Amino acid sequence: MSIAGSLSSALSGLTAASKAAEIVSSNIANAMTEGYGRRELQTTALTLGSTGQGVRVVGVYRNIDAALVGDRRRAEAGAGDREARAKFLSGLESAIGGPDNPNSLNSRIADFDTALIEASSRPDSEGRLARVAQAASSLALHINNVGNEIQTARAAADHQIEKQVVQVNTAVMRVSELNVQIRANAVSGRDASALMDQRQQLVDGIAQIVPIREVARDDGQIALFTTGGATLLDGRPAQLGYAPVGIVAAGMTLGNGSLSGLTLNGRLIATSGENSPILGGALASQFAIRDELGPAAQARLDAVSRDLLTRFSSGFDPSLTSGAPGLFVDGIGPFQPANEIGLSQRLMLNSVIDPAQGGALWRLRDGLGATAPGPAGNAGLLNSFQAALTAQQSPASGGFMAGARSFSTLAADMLSAVASARLSAEGEASYSLARADALRGMELEGGVDTDQELQTLLLIEQSFAANAKVIQTVDDLIQTLLRI
Repeated sequence: MSIAGSLSSALSGLTAASKAAEIVSSNIANAMTEGYGRRELQTTALTLGSTGQGVRVVGVYRNIDAALVGDRRRAEAGAGDREARAKFLSGLESAIGGPDNPNSLNSRIADFDTALIEASSRPDSEGRLARVAQAASSLALHINNVGNEIQTARAAADHQIEKQVVQVNTAVMRVSELNVQIRANAVSGRDASALMDQRQQLVDGIAQIVPIREVARDDGQIALFTTGGATLLDGRPAQLGYAPVGIVAAGMTLGNGSLSGLTLNGRLIATSGENSPILGGALASQFAIRDELGPAAQARLDAVSRDLLTRFSSGFDPSLTSGAPGLFVDGIGPFQPANEIGLSQRLMLNSVIDPAQGGALWRLRDGLGATAPGPAGNAGLLNSFQAALTAQQSPASGGFMAGARSFSTLAADMLSAVASARLSAEGEASYSLARADALRGMELEGGVDTDQELQTLLLIEQSFAANAKVIQTVDDLIQTLLRI
């Protein structure tokens, strides 16, 4: 090899070694950076005719396992979906109150039952009658609060849907912009790895909201499709549309048009069911809370409220006319079975026994429709109230299992169903989280290995030293020739 050829080879070797050292240092520095793909220097032999002229840097290869990344994204999306459902159910369970909670629904029922028994033993005691009224009012108020919690959770889900739609649209637009920049770099031969890292972080964020598939396109670009088949990005970015309502009431549903659906490029898409393009992920879970879990919980609570109201209707109180409201009333007027939705928020104690509203406590003893006090020792109506509370009665709605039961058993059945659904959602969330963690661990194992990078760096240093030695030798030869 000529002196010029040797010098050219050594110089190209120094350039490649310098670039390789830069890449290794970047790998080590970003070993724990989210979305970072390990870099590898790609080189090839540089020849002139059949004569070797050193080494040529072809480019930088970003090394990631696309299949593993996709699996990890889907696992994280599933975990987010189940965690959101479990959180809603846990909040509902807390609002109802567990068996060990002194302020639970069943504790309120027990307090009401106890107050009725105590009052029936001393029907002449105004204090004991006041305790019955207070216990009954507390029971109705607790049911009101649970219903309000359900609608608050639905409203929060509505807000989250709006927020997540904005996040997806913003991220998809940014990914589209990065696609353009990455393509420009690829065409000009510049390294676009840093831009790809940014893009992967954005895609990871989208995948937590809407499970997606990433498909490679020419010049380093990508297309994004939901696992349900909708196109989010393929050249031009798609646009999700949603109109929040702010406040959600019991009767507001997607079916009656009072709540907004989700659109993709202006076309309405399904937000639930196996054919939903957004099935799984945080966005689908928020729609599930707003349109499925919340209304189902509301329906059961309304059924419990209806059962309580009808137990104390005018049937056993001779002072009441047919159809007159009993101990508990629907706040908007006489209860109508067709108007059951939202009853739990409207349930209240009949004002005729509330002194604060012009009523009288003695009506608990003498009849809700009585116009004057009766015998002070008459405990018949109070005994009837207590018997009605514990009587075996089949719920008329709510999807409960067939069979008669007391009111406290009905309330316990409602709590049991919520707790069972919560445990199931938490189990699924735990499985998805464990799977996501395992996949993330596998992804990290295939990423930057600092030990390997340091070994590579030693080899690069040796290569650099060898090429520097060649240059030094060439310089010595030239100096010798010049001295001759």
